[in-house]
Amino acid sequence: MPTFYTKAEARAFASRTLQKSFTTDSKRVLREEVRTTTSHDRFDIFLSHASKDAELILGVKALLEDQGFKVYVDWVEDAQADRTKVDRQNADLLRRRMRQSNSLIWVATSAASESKWMPWELGYFDGFKPGQVAVMPLVDNPGATFKGQEYLALYPVVGKDRYTDGRQDVFVEDLGRQWSTLRNFGKGTNTWSRYTG
Repeated sequence: MPTFYTKAEARAFASRTLQKSFTTDSKRVLREEVRTTTSHDRFDIFLSHASKDAELILGVKALLEDQGFKVYVDWVEDAQADRTKVDRQNADLLRRRMRQSNSLIWVATSAASESKWMPWELGYFDGFKPGQVAVMPLVDNPGATFKGQEYLALYPVVGKDRYTDGRQDVFVEDLGRQWSTLRNFGKGTNTWSRYTG
């Protein structure tokens, strides 16, 4: 059973990023990272998230980048997009960015269930790239379990675990069935390993 990342861990990564930028506003830091994204850019991970979780998302983005991933966060790459509007223009932009991404990680928080876009992103990406969607629960306490909305149980989860020799790594686990390293999953080259015994 994996150990899920905690909100405190995400906030710690966000705090390091904030210290480097000399500001304490997570949304502002994400906007400061804005760069011009072209239709040729590739992303390892499309981060599906609730915009209310700015500080946590800044931390998750930093955590994933620290592991060598190129992460798409709409506020950063496409700051001009208005996430509050559910319209064709935003949907087209998000479809394009998802097609430019190897995988999608759905960040599960209490705010995620209120998001207008997250269920749509999950369904679109799963239809476009089956097997390349995972849920990353952010829990309140170390060792806490995760029980999200029922449909989330269809997807593997991101968590920390150990190999049989004791080494720790980050895995994408389809609990009880198969697993891959986050490294392979995020790069789109995951090969699932089956659990034995």
